[in-house]
Amino acid sequence: MKIVFLSTFYPFRGGIAQFSAHLYREAEKKHDVEAVTFTRQYPKLLFPGKTQLVSADDTADKIPAKRWLDSINPFTYISTARKIKNLQPDLIISRYWMSFFAPSFGWILGKQDKKTIRLAILDNVIPHERRFFDDAFNRFFLSRNDGFIVMSEQVQKDLLFYLPKAKHLLIPHPIYNHFGSKISKSEALKKLSISECIDKKVLLFFGIIRDYKGLDILLYTLQLLDDSYILIVAGEVYGSFEKYENIIKEKKLEKKVKLYNRYIDDAEVTNYFSAADVCVLPYRSATQSGITNISYHFEVPVISTNVGGLAETISHGRTGLITEEVNEKALLKQIKNFYEVYNPKEFAQNIQHYNKENSWENFVSKMLDFSTQLK
Repeated sequence: MKIVFLSTFYPFRGGIAQFSAHLYREAEKKHDVEAVTFTRQYPKLLFPGKTQLVSADDTADKIPAKRWLDSINPFTYISTARKIKNLQPDLIISRYWMSFFAPSFGWILGKQDKKTIRLAILDNVIPHERRFFDDAFNRFFLSRNDGFIVMSEQVQKDLLFYLPKAKHLLIPHPIYNHFGSKISKSEALKKLSISECIDKKVLLFFGIIRDYKGLDILLYTLQLLDDSYILIVAGEVYGSFEKYENIIKEKKLEKKVKLYNRYIDDAEVTNYFSAADVCVLPYRSATQSGITNISYHFEVPVISTNVGGLAETISHGRTGLITEEVNEKALLKQIKNFYEVYNPKEFAQNIQHYNKENSWENFVSKMLDFSTQLK
């Protein structure tokens, strides 16, 4: 097939770009694939982080994407739609993770030939942080697709709220496997400059820090644990970190919290997950999370709250543990259970089996087979 993939790609950073790069590389093995991305993804005013671009030292996959689209310039919607149409694709795959992109993506998809199949991979439909335009924008974008790939039952539910008869396929999020191999815990702690923590129980909170991800809940939980525990917090904060700093000071957690408050380049990810015994996702809301799939790559189990579709990829007692309530007491119970009740080697073996089933090859194969049934 001739495929156009409309998403964020290198030189933009983050989990969406990483996911899209994996799909591009897998699809290009058997098909003619063109990647199309942004000249400007977000205007600076709307982006809470430090930069949207990879650093010079980042090992991100340099996908040869055509940088045609400015998300806030309607003239580029017109030109990008025309350029894609001229490529005469059999299939356009778009990646939809935020309603902000509905006007540009929806316009482009609406201007294609009727013979071109339009397939959207949905990360989120109803966002974590609502905006007044979400409903109208979602309807605009969704109506311009022939079919959808969802990666959790929660997103499936949200899609069917808008389009009860939507043609769709649920495929679990594949396992990220581009971060390299796991290293020893001692070596990882040394690289993080915390070798003195070798005998500690190491919890990891990883990824962009936003209010809905519940870092404050985890900090309050840490206060209830003894000094044999430490928490590594690794990721860039979107907004202010002041609330979390105040909790750390108020609860005297300075020695128990190891902070790495910045964007973590791909080349560094190995160090954090190799140092950790378990990755903790204390989220207040979620659809799914790519963090689980990074953690599984390193065979690190996950402790997660049961919100949205977050727990769908976690087999309780086999690949991780699930808390039924979103509070410190419930989280404390499962953290203690992890160390006192379960065998880490059994978690690793179960995760290995899960990883084999959820490869990028399987994901792309199922997605493209589904696309051929849409028209």
